[in-house]
Amino acid sequence: MRSQTQPSGLIEDKSIDYVPASERHGEVKSLFTLWFCTNIAPLAVVTGAIATHTFGLNILSAMTAIIAGHMFGGVFLALTSAQGPQVGIPQMVQSRAQFGRYGSLLVIAFTTVIYLGFFISNITLSGKVINNVLPALPVPYATVLGALLATAIGVVGYSFIHKINKLGAWVMGAALLLGMAVMLTQPLPGDFWLRGRFSLSGWFATFCIGAVWQISFSPYTSDYSRYLPAEVGIRRPFLYTWLGACCGTILAFLFGMVAVNLVGGNVEAMAAVRQATGWLGPVLMVLFLINIICHNGMNLYGAVLSLITAVQTFMPRWQPNAQVRVLFSALVLLGSVLVALAASANFVSFFINLILALIAVLIPWCMINLIDFYLIRKQRYDIEAIFRADGGRYGLLNGRVLAVYFVGIVVQLPFMENAFFSGPYSQLVPGADISWVISLVVTGLLYPLCCWRSDLRLAAAPRE
Repeated sequence: MRSQTQPSGLIEDKSIDYVPASERHGEVKSLFTLWFCTNIAPLAVVTGAIATHTFGLNILSAMTAIIAGHMFGGVFLALTSAQGPQVGIPQMVQSRAQFGRYGSLLVIAFTTVIYLGFFISNITLSGKVINNVLPALPVPYATVLGALLATAIGVVGYSFIHKINKLGAWVMGAALLLGMAVMLTQPLPGDFWLRGRFSLSGWFATFCIGAVWQISFSPYTSDYSRYLPAEVGIRRPFLYTWLGACCGTILAFLFGMVAVNLVGGNVEAMAAVRQATGWLGPVLMVLFLINIICHNGMNLYGAVLSLITAVQTFMPRWQPNAQVRVLFSALVLLGSVLVALAASANFVSFFINLILALIAVLIPWCMINLIDFYLIRKQRYDIEAIFRADGGRYGLLNGRVLAVYFVGIVVQLPFMENAFFSGPYSQLVPGADISWVISLVVTGLLYPLCCWRSDLRLAAAPRE
């Protein structure tokens, strides 16, 4: 088995290594506060406003679509989170068990680009918000400050991320509930509850946005549960993650929706929040800024783990430690800041659209991962084999699984709708991108067939 040194010092002393039983710690309840706080973010507030502002739904139908979408998508997020205590390794390292040692590099590359894209976009956003709060600080310096703070959180690592989100959950949750009370206790527009109408296409489009929002977190959920003792089982990590992710995002989505409907017109969502919450508005802006920085620390943490996993794939004897993680974090910080400072506003918009388009590659991965862990492997992996140079029982390249993965991507194309491509059936449900649903169904059917015709059904050996 891999090294089993005791954790020490302020900075997390592991990178992608297996976490042995002697180093497991923490409470499963922290998964609720982590995913609750993480999802109370400006992007969630802005996205929630789309339900009524873009799709023209009335308040009640928008609420049901938002709640249903997040509750459905949250199941996938929570199922990946529940794997962490059982495997004790980051999510992308675990992908070697499905795709093979080298085969997993494709998924790792996609997720790394998504992590880095969100990190760069968020430090750009945080720079602008810091400049708005402190006008004397120029945007370039504010951007660097936001990046440094996020990097510091990511460098300290797992335990600090949980602690800061535990505090943030209470602060952000209370602030949004208070803000909601401020908005709903003032005189409402006469048509506040009647504005808009129910439409099946608008409802389903809103549902899809909520579901995909949750699924998009899946590639790194077990990164934040892998230190929990295996004895916590599956049910409790699932439940706390699902409740935290759903409650936090639903609250943020509804907050944005109520704000734009209260203000009316074509006011941008965050401006509507500031206007609708009166005296609380400036406080909320500062809290949202802190939330952006904290969440971006998670983006950096995930990006660094993925990069280290990619490098370690070609250097199986290498056991990266805390110093390596700090070095990779510094390199990511430097490169990201240079891109953020050099990028024009149009480039950042292009980058965000590229990230959103790449989320399509996560859907088939998610289905393969969940079916493999829960149905094929029966929640057990041979950790030693995952780290072996030859891939052990999982091999170097699993062609059948990669074929299923590519099919899961290709079947989305006719139904896909994004900034770069519109398939011939993209408007089958007007305003809704249903490509992810097609991929879930097709991948969910093909992967078990692939496994039943191979030796993948063999039970995994004990971990130790």
